[in-house]
Amino acid sequence: MRTRTLAVVFISILFSCLVQAQGKSNPCDRACLENYVDRYMDAMLNHDPSLELFSRDCKFTENGVRLPLGHEGLWFGMSGKGSYKFYIPDVETQQVAFLGTAREGAANKQNEAALVAIALRLKISNGLITEAEQIILRADSETMGMAARGSSVGANVEKMGKPHEIYREAIPEAKRASREELIKTANYYFSGMQKNDGKGYYPFTDDCHRIENGKPATNVPVPEGKKRPDPKTATIYSSAWGCKEQFESGLIGFVTRIRDRRFVAVDRERGIAFAFGFFDHDTLNWTWQIAELFKIENGKIRRIEAIFHRCPYGMNSGWSTYEQGMSDQIQSIR
Repeated sequence: MRTRTLAVVFISILFSCLVQAQGKSNPCDRACLENYVDRYMDAMLNHDPSLELFSRDCKFTENGVRLPLGHEGLWFGMSGKGSYKFYIPDVETQQVAFLGTAREGAANKQNEAALVAIALRLKISNGLITEAEQIILRADSETMGMAARGSSVGANVEKMGKPHEIYREAIPEAKRASREELIKTANYYFSGMQKNDGKGYYPFTDDCHRIENGKPATNVPVPEGKKRPDPKTATIYSSAWGCKEQFESGLIGFVTRIRDRRFVAVDRERGIAFAFGFFDHDTLNWTWQIAELFKIENGKIRRIEAIFHRCPYGMNSGWSTYEQGMSDQIQSIR
């Protein structure tokens, strides 16, 4: 009798374990993937890289540098979560990207810790985070004046409050582009900007708008008393122009190479493609490390949002080979 009882107990335990394992292997839906971001941010805030959330060999990078998970970078100094939250769940690849804000360090005279901007990618496998990649823009990040005087990129992103309503609009199922089509359209932006000559294919909607580091980079009102530059005759690129006008002007040629174009998350339901990459300016020995997302409707880019900062010229992401990192071809992640 005792042997039979032990056998029943053993089978029950084994069955329970199998059920749990099966549950972990089930793919995450949108809400589940977004929840991993929230859990990740909580873990970083609590400085707790628990094996209940992370795989034992989870790879972690911050600003292109591989670091020990849970001990360094924002993991060391995070002291609060921000309010800006933009999720890009990719159900097909079981990855999720995120643009948002966090607080780092001790409180200042206003009793607030410094705001930082964060771009994040997580890879989920068997119920655990196996890869975590983040770009952190701090108050001292080199952004070439993209942050307003007296503020930071994190503060500017925080002031936006929440993603624009356009980003949250679902594309009717019958009109949804494929993953490959969304990536192809978004990549026209990179190809059109690289060595821009005004003669490429620029698939922008008439109301396309771009936000960079929390500030408008297109359609900026001209100061009172000033005349709006004519993109057909101007010799200097202007933020007063729309997306297509800027590209058709041929004045963005100072970006000589856009490389390591890794499209790491695609949200087909909302028509959003998210990419990491690098913008090189060879005449200045200057490189931007960027995270950029695109809202795409009917094969055209309608809205763009990006954060970026300066990094060592020619830097690698920490996720690509040298050849991939120097290539201007699409590096689609699956």
